[in-house]
Amino acid sequence: MLWRRFRSPAAWCETVDLLAILTVASLPWSTSLAAIFNVAFLVCMVPFLDVRAFLQSLKRPICAAPIAMVALALVGTLWSDAAWGARIYALSPTVKLLVLPVLLYHFERSPRGHWIFIAFLVSCALLSVMSWLVAFYPDLTLKPDHLERGIFVKNYIDQSQEFTLCAVALAYPIVTLLREKRYWLAGLLIALALGFFVNMAFVVVSRTALVTIPIMFGVFALLHLRWRSIAIISVALIVGAAVAWQASPYLRKTADTFVSDYTRYVEKGEPTSLGLRLEFWRKSLGFFAEAPIVGHGTGSTRRLFEQVATPSGQYQASAEVIGNPHNQTLNVAVQWGIIGVVVLYAIWILHLLLFRGDGLAHWIGLLVVVQNLFTSLFNSHLFDFHEGWMYVIGVGVAGGMVIRTQQAGAKMGEAGS
Repeated sequence: MLWRRFRSPAAWCETVDLLAILTVASLPWSTSLAAIFNVAFLVCMVPFLDVRAFLQSLKRPICAAPIAMVALALVGTLWSDAAWGARIYALSPTVKLLVLPVLLYHFERSPRGHWIFIAFLVSCALLSVMSWLVAFYPDLTLKPDHLERGIFVKNYIDQSQEFTLCAVALAYPIVTLLREKRYWLAGLLIALALGFFVNMAFVVVSRTALVTIPIMFGVFALLHLRWRSIAIISVALIVGAAVAWQASPYLRKTADTFVSDYTRYVEKGEPTSLGLRLEFWRKSLGFFAEAPIVGHGTGSTRRLFEQVATPSGQYQASAEVIGNPHNQTLNVAVQWGIIGVVVLYAIWILHLLLFRGDGLAHWIGLLVVVQNLFTSLFNSHLFDFHEGWMYVIGVGVAGGMVIRTQQAGAKMGEAGS
């Protein structure tokens, strides 16, 4: 029986699905485990891979655009004058995009894509419980410095990205269940979504999440609600936000840092979080203007910042040297110029167009792209490990499910005709 299963494509497909579930379930907790399970996922696809069908799928624009980004980063090492170690280091964050076509291909054929979403939701819910425990018992954290309140593993930016995605993604099934009058299950999902929001309001939240949550809810309202429902929910959200604002000193402190960081940077040149971003963006625009077509090459960013760093006895924002300008567009533009920017936005636009339509997979895929697009205004989230893998897995799984649905609909139409 074991030999039959070893030779069975269906058994290998089940194994690949299980490894995909383990990958996404481990992502909120461990980068190492996620990487190990992902490698095992790719290896186990080999025995039953239809090479011709897979190569044919790579011709689709939704697959070709991510591959083009990796190819551009690889070719960009040729005209960069950075050390080869820096070039390879800058190339490595783009390689994860090669897994996206593989996920699209697999979940176009697998019926278990929804289990990936459930695994991620359950994993994040458990992480939310641990976040509360660490908030009250800081010694439980696995982080040695104990500096970030409510963080069991990783950091508050990654955790906020996960909780935001889960909380807003639940809006679609909640509305669907309410329309079907399945109130108990809808109530359970509402409680789960509120649990994520309460954690961000009273424990820890990133400022990027504060900016993107209203945008993501706005996208949902415009796509799936009537104007009357939008008005009622908007009032409820405003009231809820006002209550959270009054009840949570941490939330007020996080929002107040926007103004204080900007003031201290402008008046004194202090290296505040917001001030450093403004400094990085200003310098990066100058680097882009120097080589607007093909950029300075892969891995050149840190060397460029070193050349313009201002020496000073007192530490200032202008003296900071970094290899990442904390903006995805500028990160690409500095290294690969306008060509890279065109490829980057082609990826986002093509994936947005993929998720036109109604359905849970359409909604989750659209939300993943929208979140990555807007959070990349403040970080290089397509290239960051955690957020980049959230994008690759989210778009790959949801996109495969959407294509599978479209193909099934086309076959039914042919049979009917």
